[in-house]
Formats: sequence, C-alpha cells, structure tokens
Amino acid sequence: MEKKQKIKRDVGKIVIKIVAAVLALLMVLAVAGTLIYYLIPA
Repeated sequence: MEKKQKIKRDVGKIVIKIVAAVLALLMVLAVAGTLIYYLIPA
C-alpha cells in the first residue's frame, strides 16, 4: 500500500513540474511574441 501511494505522489510531483514548465514556456513565448510584434514595424 505505501509503495503505491509514494509512486502516486512522485507522479503528481512530476506532472506538476511538467505543467509548470509548459506554462513558463508559454509565458516566455508570449513575451517574445509581443516584443517582436511591437519592434518589427518600428
């Protein structure tokens, strides 16, 4: 029983890290896209 719970907890931590990384990447892409959009016409 304890091993299954530990595995579930570990998987949860990994999933949270993956989701956080994806969100961070999206934020970076959004900022980069905004900067490019505003700088190119100028």
